[in-house]
Amino acid sequence: MRLIHPFMVLTGLVSAGGLLGCANSANNEALPTGSFDESSKFPATKGLVRPEDGLVLRDGRIVVADQEHGLRVIAADGSTRSFGRFAEAGYVHAPPAQTAGPNGVSVEPDGTHALVADVFTGAIYRVNLETQATERIYQHTFGVNTAISDSTGAIWFTQSTQNAPGADSVARLFEPFSSYSADGALYRIAPPSQEGASATTRRVLAGLSFANGIVIDEARARIYLAQTLDDSITAYRLSVASGELSERRVVATISAPDNVELDEHGRLWVASPVQSAIYVIDPDSGATKTVFRVRTATSQRAVAEWIRRKSVREPLLDLFTPDLWTPLPGAVTGVILTPGGGPVYVSGLGDALVKFDSPALQ
Repeated sequence: MRLIHPFMVLTGLVSAGGLLGCANSANNEALPTGSFDESSKFPATKGLVRPEDGLVLRDGRIVVADQEHGLRVIAADGSTRSFGRFAEAGYVHAPPAQTAGPNGVSVEPDGTHALVADVFTGAIYRVNLETQATERIYQHTFGVNTAISDSTGAIWFTQSTQNAPGADSVARLFEPFSSYSADGALYRIAPPSQEGASATTRRVLAGLSFANGIVIDEARARIYLAQTLDDSITAYRLSVASGELSERRVVATISAPDNVELDEHGRLWVASPVQSAIYVIDPDSGATKTVFRVRTATSQRAVAEWIRRKSVREPLLDLFTPDLWTPLPGAVTGVILTPGGGPVYVSGLGDALVKFDSPALQ
């Protein structure tokens, strides 16, 4: 990917690939910036299947959601293979009778395990990143968008809408984009109180407008939540010990936010599939910078129509077509951050990621 000279970043110049961001106001750490071309696609051979979200392993390989197998790992040379033993854990992708949808992928605090949420079947899987052992640890009544765990062992997850597993789960997932129904929710699975005890599941928040990405910042005692149809990133003060939330406030307004990531400096990285963009937010001030965005004349017309319809609550789903994201490999849904300021990967619903590098590495 072509990198942008710092002068262009600081002056807010616009490239053919889109508006490029500038340094974060919270600190002096440089933010990676870049534009898009065909060489940005990773792997170059493509072949991914709905890589909605992912993470970077300790050895630098990337693990992404994969609709066929559950997870897929990408090596430095771009070669890929399935990752995890999902079939042994009951994973089945056999449309149209059963469509699986691995969605949110998050590393647990121990650094050894990852949680994978299935937005179509409602399953939550735990994967050992070293042995690839996989187990289904929870089955929800409806699809699960994202699941994360905190240092107590509690698991938090979002339900975007009431799409029960089965043949109609896919269509029902997107029904709120026509009806604007607010039947999303945030749940907490408490850690077992003692060895062998069953954990309890509690609905913490209800009435959410397509609840999506969540992330916990224990250092600041906060949990952040994206609501796609509310265009909001909301913060709550979190008591990790009790699981209680308080002091709700809107951190930022983002068009159709999807996945959310927390970086090493406490900044939020948010993906927007409608804007084909990645934003970085200072959660204290709400200052928002664009670090990746692809725009064409066609996509801008589609975005403008999306905004118009949403303002009068007209159906939106028929606008979610390649007109919004071309020339990207698919709709932008998330961002995968490399610890230590390494490469940044834009994830989505296509057949490849988009890769760009931090200027600090040049």
